[in-house]
Amino acid sequence: MTHKLDTDDFFIHRIQQHCAEAGLNFFLVEPLWVQRFYEFYARNEVWAKVLLNMHSEHHLPDDIYHRLVLLAHHKNTKVIDPPDLAQAAFDKARMHERLIAAGFHVPFTVIVPQTATATFQLSAEQKQQLGTPFVIKPSHGYGRRGVILDAMDETHLTRSVTAWANPSYLLQRKIVPRTIADRPAYWRVFYCFGDIWMTWWNCFTDKYAVVTEHEVESFALGELRNVIRRIAELSRMQFFSSEIAQVENGNFVLIDYVNDQCHMLSQSSDARMGVPDVVVGGIAKRLVVAAAELAGKVVPDTQQQVLPL
Repeated sequence: MTHKLDTDDFFIHRIQQHCAEAGLNFFLVEPLWVQRFYEFYARNEVWAKVLLNMHSEHHLPDDIYHRLVLLAHHKNTKVIDPPDLAQAAFDKARMHERLIAAGFHVPFTVIVPQTATATFQLSAEQKQQLGTPFVIKPSHGYGRRGVILDAMDETHLTRSVTAWANPSYLLQRKIVPRTIADRPAYWRVFYCFGDIWMTWWNCFTDKYAVVTEHEVESFALGELRNVIRRIAELSRMQFFSSEIAQVENGNFVLIDYVNDQCHMLSQSSDARMGVPDVVVGGIAKRLVVAAAELAGKVVPDTQQQVLPL
C-alpha cells in the first residue's frame, strides 16, 4: 500500500490486521523507502500481486508514487484503482461532461482551458447562470488547493491559476444545501467494491457523522446509494468517494465527483475532520477481502462478512 499523508495508524493497522488474518503479506510503501522499493520492483527483486494506491500525484508525471503505480500496472500487478481509470475519473472537467451525458444533477459549469484564463470573458447568459458568488476549482485539484469559493467574476480565475496550475478550470454555480434536522443536507458517500458507506459531512465545519438506517428511511436518503452506484458503473472505479448535496427542490446534486485515494484519517485521531472509525475500519476490511480475491486467494467466510452502513 502506498502511503504518505491522508491516513493514520488506525487505517494502516486495520489493513495490516486483516491481511494477517487472510494470510496475505503486507508492505507499507512510505516516503522513506519508496525510491528503493521502486528500484527493486523495476528489477523484479520485489513483487506485489496487488497494490492499494493511497497516494500518487496523477497530475505530476515525475512524482515517484505516480511512477510506481504506473510501473505496477505495466507489470500486471492489480492496482486499486488502475491508473487509466483513476486518472480519467480524477479529471473533473472530463468527468463533468460524462456525468452530464449520463443524466446526473451537477452544478451549472463553465470549463476554461488554462491557455484561455488570461483573456476569458463570461457571456451575459453564463453570468446569469453562475450567479454570485460562484466557485472556481482546478480540474486536477484536490484538498481544496486552488479552490475559490467567493469568485465574483472571471478575473478571479487568476487566484486559482496562481494557487494551483492546471490544464483547465471549472467555474461552477455555488450549490447551497437545504437543511435537514438542523444540519446541511450534504454527504460524503464511500464506495468500495460494491459496498457503500454513507456519512453526513458538514461542508462548513468538516465534521463527519454516520448516516443511520433510521435516517435513510426518515429523510428518503436511499437515492444516495443509487447515485453512488451509477457513478461506479460510469467510472468503473472500485474505491472512491463522492460529495453529494440535496437542494431545496429535492434533487441530489454532485459537488465533488470522484475522489480516489480516499481520505482515511480516523475520527479517533482527529475528531474535527476525521472519518468515523466504523467507516474507516469497514473499508479497510473490504479492501483486504478484495485484494485477496484479486490475488486469487480463497478468503475464509469470516473474512467476507463486511457490514457496510
